[in-house]
Amino acid sequence: MVLLLLGQWDRPCCLPAALGPCPSCSTSPLLPFVLPSPLAPSLPFIPAQPLLSLLLQAMAAKMFLLVFLQTLIQYPQMVGDRLDEDTRLHMELRAELLDREMTRLLQELEQSSLERSVRAWGALLWAALQQGDFWALTVVLGLLLWLWFVCRRRSHEPDNNGQEEEEDREDHEDAYEEEEELTFENALRWVLVHLIKWPVQDLKRGCKDTTVLMENFTFVFGLLLSDSSYPVPQRAIGVGSAFEGWSPREEDVVYTVLVPLTPSPGHTFHLEMDTSGHIPGRNFFIRVEPVCTCPREQQDDNVLCSLHHPEEQRRNEEPNFLNTLCTGSYLDVEKTARWFYQLVRAAWPALPQSHSWQLVLLPSSRCCKFKVTRGRKSLTVELLFGVQVGNSDIYVSSQPTEALFTPSTMWPETYTMAEMKFFRHIANQAPRDSWHLKCLQLLACALVGIGFSTYMMKTIVMHLLNTIPLSGWHMRHFRRRLEDTMEYLRGSLEEKRLDHFVVGNQTFPQEILLPTDVKTAEPPNLFHRLAQDPAAHTQAMREYQELWGRIERIVLYGQ
Repeated sequence: MVLLLLGQWDRPCCLPAALGPCPSCSTSPLLPFVLPSPLAPSLPFIPAQPLLSLLLQAMAAKMFLLVFLQTLIQYPQMVGDRLDEDTRLHMELRAELLDREMTRLLQELEQSSLERSVRAWGALLWAALQQGDFWALTVVLGLLLWLWFVCRRRSHEPDNNGQEEEEDREDHEDAYEEEEELTFENALRWVLVHLIKWPVQDLKRGCKDTTVLMENFTFVFGLLLSDSSYPVPQRAIGVGSAFEGWSPREEDVVYTVLVPLTPSPGHTFHLEMDTSGHIPGRNFFIRVEPVCTCPREQQDDNVLCSLHHPEEQRRNEEPNFLNTLCTGSYLDVEKTARWFYQLVRAAWPALPQSHSWQLVLLPSSRCCKFKVTRGRKSLTVELLFGVQVGNSDIYVSSQPTEALFTPSTMWPETYTMAEMKFFRHIANQAPRDSWHLKCLQLLACALVGIGFSTYMMKTIVMHLLNTIPLSGWHMRHFRRRLEDTMEYLRGSLEEKRLDHFVVGNQTFPQEILLPTDVKTAEPPNLFHRLAQDPAAHTQAMREYQELWGRIERIVLYGQ
């Protein structure tokens, strides 16, 4: 073999002795003498020796390659002394299964050994009966009686002992099931916590900083707008995903606040519902009406009153509510947004945050959006404004709609405050280890590049939270809740209908105040576009399959 690997077969002196000696054999360093062979004189010289040498050399090289490849395949890979956590968990689960299988096999072996012993003694008794050996028969019968007594003693203990053994066995099984469930839960927890890349930004701290910032803004707004005819901004309300406890993506967390507007003295707001149906959902116009503010005891011309002064005199006054923020008699969203930008810019130097933070105004046509930064820390704030509907938790706001074009005087009805209160209600009722927000966050992260909006997935999760007991949102139910969400989405796609969660919901928590017409209204269909466009519906079904595949990859591989 060494000669094969060293490639010495091409030398004639290294051929077997049966092929005969050669002149070089005597000078070979490997063989200093010629091996005697009885067949050598009778064999003629073979001229094909070089060809045979090449063939043997090729075979040796091929054998060497085969052995080398087999060594690479079968040789065990080196591992570190410290296995990764995933491997350790799999090994523990495998060891547990092997232990259970070994216990079962031992029980079967014991049972089969007992059966073989009984059969052997029975054969011995039968042989003794055939031979008529009295003493052998007596001994066999005695042994059989002893064996029967032992078996009876093992299987027929007193009732209390049997009951105790049964209880011990049940306790052991319960303990084993609990241990097995705990092992699986720990394995699932490790995969979900360590493999999936959850956003690590502190949403609670961001919400707190945003709340403090907006309180300072509101205070300065009041000082700037005192004794003016402009609407009065009220205390901001934190709404949206961040204030609900989740965020679609870490890199673009937006803290949304809703600033209610109240009319200034001398004006009032009247909500008029849009009945044209051009834009889906419930949309309103805010009509601004002047009211008399003249003193009752005197009608003095020097007292300004927008109702009793002539139109010419009102036009000569300084810019006011009607000619600055309204289009005709209706409050204009875009004009109000520009007005808020001016307020934020004017109020910022008076805020304590201005000494250590930098303000950057971000463009937007229907809201006021800005960003404050300090070093590596930043907050992006989206300031929505609106008018409260009665004394309820429903507002008409500047929130954009899904339509390509929304009139600047149209204010869609928004349910962000009611939804925020719903998630707060769930947080108060659910166990501390509930994973309903993790479920929503994973779904939102998987939607990147897919046509379904985060609000659609949020609507589905809210429907499930309203029907599935809150105890079923534990981490060990995480995968099942994801499956429920995707099944709900698939059913809605097949029916081409996804009902709004708030509108028409008769089972809403009582502490969340809804107007009567909102409770009894027909819920808007969030999939109305799919019902009108077959191509869009086909595309949505394909995107459903893609989304399901993404979720599977995230859960299994963390990416």
